[in-house]
Amino acid sequence: MKRALHALSFYSFSILTFPFKFFPLRWLYAISDLMYLIIYKTLRYRIDVVRQNLKRSFPDKSDDELKIIEQKFYRHFCDLFVEQYYILHANAQKAQKLCRFKNVDMLNKYFDQGKSIVVAGGHYGNWELYGMFGLYLKHLTMGVYKPLANKYFERFINASRERFGAVAIPMKDTPRIALSYAAEGKLFFLGLIADQTPAKGEIRYWTTFLNQDTPVFLGTEKIARKLNQPVFFCNMRKLKRGFYEVELELLTENPASTKPFEITEMHVKALERLIHEAPEFWLWSHRRWKHSRHNTSQSDEQ
Repeated sequence: MKRALHALSFYSFSILTFPFKFFPLRWLYAISDLMYLIIYKTLRYRIDVVRQNLKRSFPDKSDDELKIIEQKFYRHFCDLFVEQYYILHANAQKAQKLCRFKNVDMLNKYFDQGKSIVVAGGHYGNWELYGMFGLYLKHLTMGVYKPLANKYFERFINASRERFGAVAIPMKDTPRIALSYAAEGKLFFLGLIADQTPAKGEIRYWTTFLNQDTPVFLGTEKIARKLNQPVFFCNMRKLKRGFYEVELELLTENPASTKPFEITEMHVKALERLIHEAPEFWLWSHRRWKHSRHNTSQSDEQ
């Protein structure tokens, strides 16, 4: 029964949105403007979550300042929806017009040195554009995803992402696949969205992020230290509507020489700096702080 409902929802969505895949992006932004009125002004989608997250993250900002960030976030959120839909159908030439990748050529020197790359990013800007790294690199590009309950949508989205040369791998399989590729001598670029919330029973480390106690996945650090491959943070900036810029920031070339949790703190602080630059482009509707440090146990073992 559940499978039938999933199929129905997927094919219904496909039929309803089929005409939109022929629209230029500027037309889709008109839909985004309408969505803003519906999602923000009418339905008030997750408005309490957004306001609480902003208030706790920026206690020094006035109500008026927070209100401006809130409004800008919802405009970006609606743009993000239509942009991601556009990317799922666009060819490489059209998709590349959405983003400039500034310094990715430097990664090819690591390929020539026989080194793989581990890259941490966040739910900032338009993270679907990360899939286009596969168009620029010698490395095999691997993007980690969190499996969806609806496998029809999951297969469609992953197939669309892989059109640009990336390989989508489930989050739980990431360490096994990375170690397997390393053993086989395959050089890869491993991209991880590192600001997701661990399940309560999977929390192993807490840090301070945006003024709050925050549980963090240790996958980026564990894989990097195990393989001792260079670690980067992916800075994505929205320069204007429909155009982004990606610049990689080296965190460490020698993870094995770092202290426990040092790499984790590096990419957490890098994302925090990016959010402070332009807070409206982070995913404030995400329930990032649904766990309390006092109600969970923490292990300091890696």
